Amino acid sequence: MAGDINQVVLVGRVTRDAELRYTGSGAALCNFSVAVNRRVKKGDQWSDEASFFDLTLWEKQAENLNKYLVKGTQVAVQGELRQDRWEKDGQKFSKVQVFVSSLQLLGSARGRDGVEARSPDSGTVSPSRGPEKPKSETQAADDFDPQAYEDDIPF
Repeated sequence: MAGDINQVVLVGRVTRDAELRYTGSGAALCNFSVAVNRRVKKGDQWSDEASFFDLTLWEKQAENLNKYLVKGTQVAVQGELRQDRWEKDGQKFSKVQVFVSSLQLLGSARGRDGVEARSPDSGTVSPSRGPEKPKSETQAADDFDPQAYEDDIPF
């Protein structure tokens, strides 16, 4: 029998500013939610229908990315689904959330301090490797020569 698979990939926009907290043992925990739109046809019209997902980052990822996870920022996340179960006043509850293993900042939104919620070193982050540093925006602009691609347009 093959092993079970529990992987999820989402691309969407942060719906509320992330909340950074610490557990009793001192582990950093960052909670935020993401809205992912899909197109659905209702009658003759197409419309967007949003699904909302709760996500959790841990440890260094939580501390480092918290300030960039503001409402409106577009992100791509990879992680696994986990179901929390609890009982309150004799009634059973459960909630499914995504525990993030890697996160990529795709778009920007205004940060909490009014500065754009991006940084030159904000690349893909995974717990085992840390940030992958892309070229800074000025380096990428300096390296690009539009004249070199003028004859390469396939149409």
